[in-house]
Amino acid sequence: MKPLPRRLLRALERFHAAHPWDHNAHFHRWILRQLPDRVGRALDVGCGSGDLARLLATRAERVRGIDADPAITDRARELTPASASVTYTVADALTGIPDRSYDVITCVAALHHLPFTRALKTFRDRLAPGGTLVVVGVFREQTPTDHLLGFTSVPLNVVVAWLKNRGRPAPRPLSMTARTRPADMTYSEIVREARAVLPGARLRRRLLWRYTLVWHQR
Repeated sequence: MKPLPRRLLRALERFHAAHPWDHNAHFHRWILRQLPDRVGRALDVGCGSGDLARLLATRAERVRGIDADPAITDRARELTPASASVTYTVADALTGIPDRSYDVITCVAALHHLPFTRALKTFRDRLAPGGTLVVVGVFREQTPTDHLLGFTSVPLNVVVAWLKNRGRPAPRPLSMTARTRPADMTYSEIVREARAVLPGARLRRRLLWRYTLVWHQR
């Protein structure tokens, strides 16, 4: 498929700069549907400003969010009520995960910043028996199916942005201050490596340039 015309891309960039919305938060309720009604301990890797961590606290007795960005972690603490059972730690996702046994581990739009296989092994080893790992990630488009989903996401993205902002320009939401980078793994590479580390993992391409992974520790 041919890429979108440059003029259209610039127009879309201007529109979304004026009508921003959080693509990752769009999946938060879906993440909750993958989890038991009540769990003990939950870990959110790459927690950002803590939106998902606070949501996980409605299911979990204790939640820990970790992020490598000190500024966004401070913001997460500011936004979280003192009564909430959520704590935040500035830590490396591979070497700095506190403790070793979680009933739930989530990772949203952060895995492509990490060595993929090593990160999945780390998450696997931190899950308690019967625990659940849920990943929402991004991938590099390669196949016709990838590109079709990407093109389909363009008008959907515009509609959702318009509805969430009620047609009005909105301030850009707070994001992490650390440098980001695009995904370098294709979906087929992700599936192959994930299933080698996590046998039985369920992966699926999604609209809005995302994929999902769900795996249960036995």
